[in-house]
Order: sequence, then C-alpha cells, then structure tokens
Amino acid sequence: MTATAGPAGRLLLLDSASLYFRAFFGVPDSVRAPDGTPVNAVRGLVEMIARLVADRRPTRLVACWDDDWRPAFRVEAVPSYKAHRVAREVPGTTGEEEVPEALTAQVPVIVEVLAALGIPRLGAPGHEADDVIGTLVAREAARPAAERAAVDVVTGDRDLFQLVDDAVPVRVLYPVKGVKDLLEVDQGVLVERYGVPTGRAYADMAVLRGDPSDGLPGVPGIGEKTAASLLARYGTLEGVLAARDAADRGLTATQRTRLTDAADYLAVAPRVVTVAPDAPVADVDDRLPAVPADPDALVTLAERWGLSSSLRRIVDVLADAAGARG
Repeated sequence: MTATAGPAGRLLLLDSASLYFRAFFGVPDSVRAPDGTPVNAVRGLVEMIARLVADRRPTRLVACWDDDWRPAFRVEAVPSYKAHRVAREVPGTTGEEEVPEALTAQVPVIVEVLAALGIPRLGAPGHEADDVIGTLVAREAARPAAERAAVDVVTGDRDLFQLVDDAVPVRVLYPVKGVKDLLEVDQGVLVERYGVPTGRAYADMAVLRGDPSDGLPGVPGIGEKTAASLLARYGTLEGVLAARDAADRGLTATQRTRLTDAADYLAVAPRVVTVAPDAPVADVDDRLPAVPADPDALVTLAERWGLSSSLRRIVDVLADAAGARG
C-alpha cells in the first residue's frame, strides 16, 4: 500500500547502482539487443522505474549516482572500506570497482536512456550515491512543512535505513524480490526488525555491528542484538562510549573491554557509516517528466538496443502519472 504523499507530493530517489546491479543479476542475460549485446540491466532498470512510478505516483524523481564509489574521505578513515571490491589500482584514485564486463558495458546505455527520458541523474564529486540521497533528503526535511514532499528512497542497501524519519516522512523501499515485493521501511519496521527506534539509532547500531560487505569490522563480539540493547540503554553511540569511559555498571566487563579495544575504529567509523547531508549536489528540475526530453534519441535507443516495449511502457506510465496529477 502506498503511504500518503506529503503536502508537496512525493519525491522518489533511486539508488541507481544498487538497482541496476539487481536488474543485471535478476534479469536473464538472454535479454539482448539485436546485435547480441546483453541489455538485461538496462531493461530491468527501466521496468523497475516504470513500476515504481505506476505504484508510488511520485511528483518528483531523481536517479542518484555514484560519482565516486569509494570516496577518499571514507578510505582515509577506515582503509578496509570496500577494499575487497577493488578490481585494480588506479593512480590518483582509490581504485576501480570489480564489476562484470557485461554490466559495465550497459551503464553508458542506462545514462543515455535516462537523459532521453528526462529523468535527472545526479552525482556529487568525491561522493557516493548514498551521499547524494542523504543530501536531497536533508534539503527536503529543511523545507517548511507545507512545502515538503514525502520521500521514498529505493535501494537494496540497508545502510540507507539511517535516513528513515516518520516526521518528514522518509521511507526506504527495500526490494525483497525485484520491485514487485518491496519492504516499506519506516520507524515501526526499524523497531520490529532491528530493535532501534530511529534512523539515527540504526546508523549507530551499524557502526557497532560493522558490515563485512563494506569492509567495516565493527566491534568484535558485539553483534546486531547486543548493539541494539546497548543503544536502548544509553540512547546513542556517544552515550555508549561515555558509559565505557565511566566504567558504567550497565556494561559487562567483557563489553567494556571490547569497546575499549575498538576505540580507534569507533573514533572514525561514524564518518564512514553516516551519509553526508551536505554533498555538493546540483539543483535541478526534478519534476516527473510528462514526455521524453529527447523523443528522437529515445526512438534511436529503442531500436539500437531492442528496448521498444520497455521504453514504450515507461513513456506511457510517465504520461499517465502526469495526467493523474493534473
């Protein structure tokens, strides 16, 4: 069921790489262009967006982009951050991400399709898509209530659960199986599934728990449930660390030792885990396009890549959504 839109409609923010990776692995690679080139990620992403627009009825839409998948400021804080995903070292960068060649070849096509449709694609120098999303959420939350849109963040990355905020509201739509089965994460879901009451508490829990998929070690011996119980007792990560330093009796001797041994990590990890609310993201017209920005380019792309049915559907969905809002 679609949550109620805000006074100024609904802003749909796409974690683009998360979604096209899911499309690539979820759509058979037998989906190919007339020349035999795989286009499963392109078609899958287009169909995801069409379904999201049809189901969620946003008034605004942004495809958020990784201008830097492994930002230097995070690597400087925790050198192991995403280190296991580096395919090769590149001078002057933190390395190139290991991505299947068949997907790499499709990313430029995705860029062209989004441009032809008129869906804005936003990145920020030196930042990940997570930071773009965090910045756009912060800007929306700063608007007067009467001018604020409800925000839906679509991502397969649980890190963005930290943005959940019922007051704005900000929801995370987490694909369980494609976008046909979305878990709509609000603060109630955070409490039910993770034992934390807010997005901020989720971020604190993530620091303590760590995340092997991102190369974040966490505090050895403190898992998700223990982290949640510590936050329930002390409120915030800062409260937990203050209790550690004060030898509070609410901490066991083992917990205090573990937190002490991980002091260096805990001093820098919040900078890695917390998404930036102030990345240098450009201001763009993010109103949902009613018609393609470049119809001729879209026709060419449809023919070149064998995407006619998918692109026709998304054009129809966009027009229908625009007509519904008058």
